Amino acid sequence: MKNLLLAFAMLLIVSNCNKNDDDQPTNPIDQLPPATQTGANTFGCLLDGEPFLPGISQNPLDCVYQFVNGGYYFSLQANKRNSENNLIRLGIGTENLEINQGNTYNLSANIDGNASGIYFFNTFLNYTSQDYTGELTITKLDFTNNIVSGTFWYDIEDYNGVVHQIREGRFDMQFTQ
Repeated sequence: MKNLLLAFAMLLIVSNCNKNDDDQPTNPIDQLPPATQTGANTFGCLLDGEPFLPGISQNPLDCVYQFVNGGYYFSLQANKRNSENNLIRLGIGTENLEINQGNTYNLSANIDGNASGIYFFNTFLNYTSQDYTGELTITKLDFTNNIVSGTFWYDIEDYNGVVHQIREGRFDMQFTQ
């Protein structure tokens, strides 16, 4: 009887063992943070189909919305290092463009009056353009609690001529003024 109980206990233990990746979502979108509007300080998107989440690096996540010299400037950036220790930064910014809750903005050239997407790799900085564009939607803008939330997507060409696809972007940030 002891042997039977021991065998049953071993079978129970073995059947309850988890592999390390059993709890990891296999769909890349499921690895992104939820699209919340609470000021949770989250950012995520798919970069060329792979999850991009801020990681361990200097200033991994930053958000600013300011009125300076008669114009509005919004800046959101997320940084991480890839497996080769290269710094990658994705972001969105506006140049003298006020953002409002419920509005969608075209991400195009980085010029006065526009919103643009950003791709930074090591020391090379690229912006969306007239040819490679996207969209930013502001789903929440709360000046009482300094919260800005939204969604985005864009295509961007890097310094080598490679076009990167940023998709399913979402953020829920507390901004500084």
